[in-house]
Amino acid sequence: MSSDGSTSKPRKASLSRGTLKKLSFAHSTVYICLLVVWLVPGLALATSIFGFVHGIGWILMVLLILLALRARVVPLRTATAVAVLGGIAPFFGSYEFIRDGRSREDQSEAGVAAGGSSLSGR
Repeated sequence: MSSDGSTSKPRKASLSRGTLKKLSFAHSTVYICLLVVWLVPGLALATSIFGFVHGIGWILMVLLILLALRARVVPLRTATAVAVLGGIAPFFGSYEFIRDGRSREDQSEAGVAAGGSSLSGR
């Protein structure tokens, strides 16, 4: 029970575009760290750790993005960028999430400007 007396449902993991975008940026951050520790001499252990995290992260991202593609949460172009190019450089997937978000914003603004439904309900 929560403090206000109502019962709350346990939270389920979300396979939303926002969650996938955050995970993609986290994977890109791990990859940046991997590149830095790889370039600095004497950090072999850190290189191994970040390399392992990057590899496991990429496998998990592929599985999640394929589930999201099947559920039609993300377009094929974004799924391809994450799954195929993500093993080499996850920045492609992060860029595609940004590009897709901007494209969706432009489409929604165009729909409202063309007389589509607005938030005010007119």
